[in-house]
Amino acid sequence: MPVFTAHTAETAPTPARRAIEGVRRQFGWLPTPVALMAESPQLLAGFLTANAGFEQTDLTPLEREVVVLAVATTNECHVCVALHTGTLTRLGATAELITALRAGSVLPEPRLEALRRFTLAVLQHRGAVPDDQLDDFLTAGYQPRHALDVVLGVGAYTISTFANRLTRAPLDPPLAAHAWTPAA
Repeated sequence: MPVFTAHTAETAPTPARRAIEGVRRQFGWLPTPVALMAESPQLLAGFLTANAGFEQTDLTPLEREVVVLAVATTNECHVCVALHTGTLTRLGATAELITALRAGSVLPEPRLEALRRFTLAVLQHRGAVPDDQLDDFLTAGYQPRHALDVVLGVGAYTISTFANRLTRAPLDPPLAAHAWTPAA
């Protein structure tokens, strides 16, 4: 028997209902991970607020997706990888870039690869990124504020990936074309 309930706007705790409706309007359907997160209105609000802040950073939409995919693949969140593969596709990312991001391999664009490596360093070192890795990131053309923007993205998507894994969020049918499983 499942521990977590996939809520609807009618069954969710009252404080989560508005957020659920907002996400449903944005997507045209209610993603099951959001329906599951609604069990904790504070978790759902925290993720949506952190994500909204991340969306407002100076990182480009493509750069934000590099951060998200680095977190999602590292944390093995099949839902996030599938959802953000769709976002990358809509952004016009090349198949080569998408494949490399999903595989966790070197990206074809050096600047984006520097961003991916820096994101992984933030995760691996829990924020205490060695100076040489921070220098590599800055040498690639990023600014100190971008390093902090990456931290925000890592935080937002750590919330999402951990919640999705804890609740065992299934892959919704609209995401099936972008299904992903971690490499063995």
